[in-house]
Amino acid sequence: MAYKISDDCISCGACAEGCPVGAISEGDGKYVIDEGACIDCGACEGTCPVGAPSAQ
Repeated sequence: MAYKISDDCISCGACAEGCPVGAISEGDGKYVIDEGACIDCGACEGTCPVGAPSAQ
């Protein structure tokens, strides 16, 4: 199951930098995860200072 980024996102980009497959990009007001590219590794969850990414 792909990870998703909640509205708690502060658009810092830490999750995108930590994603090993480049599945995260800047969206409208927050970062978004491409569900088709996400490999469910959890790297984004560990890099986010506010805990916005989580498994859905």
